[in-house]
Amino acid sequence: MDVSKMTVSINKAINTQEVAVKEKHARTCILGTHHEKGAQTFWSVVNRLPLSSNAVLCWKFCHVFHKLLRDGHPNVLKDSLRYKNELSDMSRMWGHLSEGYGQLCSIYLKLLRTKMEYHTKNPRFPGNLQMSDRQLDEAGESDVNNFFQLTVEMFDYLECELNLFQTVFNSLDMSRSVSVTTAGQCRLAPLIQVILDCSHLYDYTVKLLFKLHSCLPADTLQGHRDRFMEQFTKLKDLFYRSSNLQYFKRLIQIPQLPENPPNFLRASALSEHISPVVVIPAEASSPDSEPVLEKDDLMDMDASQQNSYDSKFDDIFGSSSSSDPFNFNSQNGVNKDEKDHLIDQLYREISGLKAQLENMKTESHRAMLQLKGRISELEAELAEQQHLRQQAADDSEFQRAELDELKKKREDTEKAQRSLTEIERKAQANEQRYSKLKEKYSELVQNHADLLRKNAEVTKQVSVARQAQADLEREKKELEDSFQRVSDQAQRKTQEQTEVLESLKQELATSKQELQIVQGSLESSAQSEAKWTAQIAELEKERGGLVEAMASREEELSTLRQQLEYTQIKLSSTEESVGRLAKDQRKMLLAESRRAAEQVVQEALRRFEEPALFSCAGSADHLLSKVRSVSSCIEQLEKCWSQYLACPEDISGLLHSVTLLAHLTSDTIVHGSTTCLRAPPEPADSLTEACKQYGRETLTYLSFLEEEGIVENADSTAMRSCLTRITAIGEELLPRGLDIKQEELGDLVDKEMAATSAAIETATARIEEMLSKSRAGDTGVKLEVNERILGSCTSLMQAIKVLIVASKELQREIVESGRGTASPKEFYAKNSRWTEGLISASKAVGWGATVMVDAADLVVQGRGKFEELMVCSHEIAASTAQLVAASKVKADKDSPNLAQLQQASRGVNQATAAVVASTISGKSQIEDTDSMDFSSMTLTQIKRQEMDSQVRVLELENELQKERQKLGELRKKHYELAGVAEGWEEGTEASPPTLQEAITEKE
Repeated sequence: MDVSKMTVSINKAINTQEVAVKEKHARTCILGTHHEKGAQTFWSVVNRLPLSSNAVLCWKFCHVFHKLLRDGHPNVLKDSLRYKNELSDMSRMWGHLSEGYGQLCSIYLKLLRTKMEYHTKNPRFPGNLQMSDRQLDEAGESDVNNFFQLTVEMFDYLECELNLFQTVFNSLDMSRSVSVTTAGQCRLAPLIQVILDCSHLYDYTVKLLFKLHSCLPADTLQGHRDRFMEQFTKLKDLFYRSSNLQYFKRLIQIPQLPENPPNFLRASALSEHISPVVVIPAEASSPDSEPVLEKDDLMDMDASQQNSYDSKFDDIFGSSSSSDPFNFNSQNGVNKDEKDHLIDQLYREISGLKAQLENMKTESHRAMLQLKGRISELEAELAEQQHLRQQAADDSEFQRAELDELKKKREDTEKAQRSLTEIERKAQANEQRYSKLKEKYSELVQNHADLLRKNAEVTKQVSVARQAQADLEREKKELEDSFQRVSDQAQRKTQEQTEVLESLKQELATSKQELQIVQGSLESSAQSEAKWTAQIAELEKERGGLVEAMASREEELSTLRQQLEYTQIKLSSTEESVGRLAKDQRKMLLAESRRAAEQVVQEALRRFEEPALFSCAGSADHLLSKVRSVSSCIEQLEKCWSQYLACPEDISGLLHSVTLLAHLTSDTIVHGSTTCLRAPPEPADSLTEACKQYGRETLTYLSFLEEEGIVENADSTAMRSCLTRITAIGEELLPRGLDIKQEELGDLVDKEMAATSAAIETATARIEEMLSKSRAGDTGVKLEVNERILGSCTSLMQAIKVLIVASKELQREIVESGRGTASPKEFYAKNSRWTEGLISASKAVGWGATVMVDAADLVVQGRGKFEELMVCSHEIAASTAQLVAASKVKADKDSPNLAQLQQASRGVNQATAAVVASTISGKSQIEDTDSMDFSSMTLTQIKRQEMDSQVRVLELENELQKERQKLGELRKKHYELAGVAEGWEEGTEASPPTLQEAITEKE
């Protein structure tokens, strides 16, 4: 594709007219990126557009750039990363406008920056976000941590999309038909890309959340579910409102989300999820693709139709050569009235035929549109059915995998059940509790890799085991109570029977007395002998029944005693089985925790051998804090180990201490490696060896924690010795700082600023003196060059004066606003890092001014080099930029003094550029006057001079390479010495910028 054609299409697509971007221009831009395999032409054209001054132009740029990121060549993202900071600055600038396209442009630019960052961090995702389920699983690399982080990034991505969606709708007046106006379509057109992105992000978020809920506890993902619910509600409402707009109905088929959100707590709900599919009809992909008949075309069509009717009329009735086309007197004998009547009739028939023809055209056009719409609907249904079929296939595969996994779990369960058959026969009543313990044990074995991040869950499982043991103890107590009740009942029954026996004995004695009385009465009454004999027999019978009842009670008591003995034996067997199972479980947990801890330490040692994994340098004080934490953790671990040996049931504290020791050891090793990056070679080697030795001693110590019988070998003396070495080395690497008392910092700031001002005044006076001497002793080109150079140096000094005054005003404002009731000296002492940065920057400005004046003096005298003057000007500009950075680090961004300081900084930059330009110009003029004359040299002499020149060029190139290497080493050493002397720390708020950072700030 021709570059000029692509340039024209970009300018047509991104213009100031408030109309939607035409699809054909955007399509040309997309094809251009594929043709040139990048976006160089696009950015070269866009950089010339006034995006910061016209909001409509910026809005249409965002729309086209969004299309290129989605459908353009993959290298579009790589070519656009260098402009990411410019997009951020433009977003902040447009964010100050609260009306019109200002807020829209600001939010759209934030969305584009978020999209670039997301695809840079996740290169597996294409620009249009279209991925299969297998590719989505590969993006997470089968790691639950990656899936967790990926879900958070998708939430942030979708939040930016919804924010733009909502802002566009809020900016429109929905009480009118805004979607049919050009202004409304200009705002709504980019939402097509947003809808495409949102549909994919919603689908991937649902699938990732189901995957996370299958691996992590529901409480851990509560925040994810809350954020998803909020975004689900917004997206559903926005999709519904968009589908009712006339503008979208012919351009895109927007899917509707389900009435209720997915239930992530139910794994089977994943099969009910339907991925939203957005369909863009091919005929309706471009609003400007429909043919439009212009007025002239309609007039031409009417004229042609009229000519056709006239020709048919002439064929029927003939033509006339007279001026009257309806003069039929010369052709037939029909009178004039009949002719008029016939003509009117023919005109009416023609009108009727025209009306019928128009009706037929209208009907055919309507039918054609209906057929096109039906085709689009059928295509959408076909796409949806294909997607459902694919999803059903994926679900079937997923269910098949789940079935295989369930079969494997069932086999493992059957094996475990066979191994517990004897225990189940002895404790049928506790079968359910044993099954729960066995399931918890299986989960612990399968999820041992997550044990380090699930200490709370392990504690919970241990508490469940304790609860089961407490339940067993409670049942034991219930059985003992039951035995006691049975014993009491037997005793009561025995006592009752004894009482009955006593009563029977008393009755028997009474009966004997009565018998004696009867016998006595027999003597007196022989008639009643038979009656009393019958009574005696009945009493004997009752006595025999009571004896039998007593024997039966004794048999029941013996049976209850046997049942009690059997229950006690069964209970003791159950307690022994539960004790063995709990002991094995505790040993398994301790072994898994120890192995996981060893893996963490080994991974840290492996990373220690790969310095490329560490992208930043660490600080010695941070390393010392980690060493102190490890020492405390070792003491806690030894205490927990002793408690575990005394009470094996209490294992939670030991597991926590082992896990904490592994992580703290890993952090100590990693921070030791990062600290070595900024340490001198000899201490760095010592620290490296000490960290490695500490890691090895930690692994040795952990290996002794597996068995109770070798506890005497678990000695932490070697570990503590390594930590002592690391502490000693770290203390040597601590920055010494400035040898200045805190209370003297405030006076020193004022002194340095005053000294800098004095140095600038002195430099200005010297320049004026040199200019006067040059005017008195030089003439011609040399005088002109000296005046121009010294004049630009004078302008630079004046600009630096303005900058120093603005810096003082800003510092005074910062001190007054931040010190509160404290004095300025106390404020400077409290913010010592920031104060030291100001002192360093002030010294650099004064020193740079003095050096530049010396260089200018030598150049004017003819004994210096123009390059020295240019380097000095760059150095003083960098020093002033360092002073600006140190001054505004604590300033309010809306402060007028800060604006004055930034304006003064721009003045210094312009003056520096003027010094460099005048120096280059003067050097050119001097070199032009010293042109070489070769007219008197012979061929041999010229050849000799040529060889000498080539030798000199090679020598200079070699010297240039060496000087560049030397310059790099000097800058590096300067930064290290400055950091050690002034106590700069990584991430410190007021750390002075480096020379390169200062030059970047200047530019």
